[in-house]
Amino acid sequence: MGSERLPDFASLTRAVRAELERGRERNVGLQLVCNLLTREVPYYDWFGFYFAVPVERLLVLGPFEGEPTNHVRIPYGTGICGQSAVSESTFLVSDVGAQENYLACSVHVRSEIVVPVFAGGAFAGQIDIDSHRVNAFSDADRAFLEGIAPDLAPFFPRI
Repeated sequence: MGSERLPDFASLTRAVRAELERGRERNVGLQLVCNLLTREVPYYDWFGFYFAVPVERLLVLGPFEGEPTNHVRIPYGTGICGQSAVSESTFLVSDVGAQENYLACSVHVRSEIVVPVFAGGAFAGQIDIDSHRVNAFSDADRAFLEGIAPDLAPFFPRI
């Protein structure tokens, strides 16, 4: 990220909670969060949610903001999102070009972060963010996203 200042993640956390409250209906609240964070964080070039379908070991694309993607259904284990689903842990990839198991959503993507979301103790899906910059994400992004994941969980469908 160079000399660019980090976003004010404390203010963004409050703004995320306000958007969720404003758009209580699942897809509305999550879409408002997508719009907010791509607008307010300059290196969040694509922001979306994948919902878990555990019986099928599959992720299904939910609300997102950014370029359309062909990856609307991702099997567990495939790509960064699929790997995160299997491990149920955060993946921060500084350079997607160095990853063997990477699903290219856009030729512009250079780095990605995927954060799991849990509801009732079970894996419910994930936050997925792509950036057009190498090394875009820091530990501060990870902490922010892991911090808002519990706020998002009630908006994830139980599939």
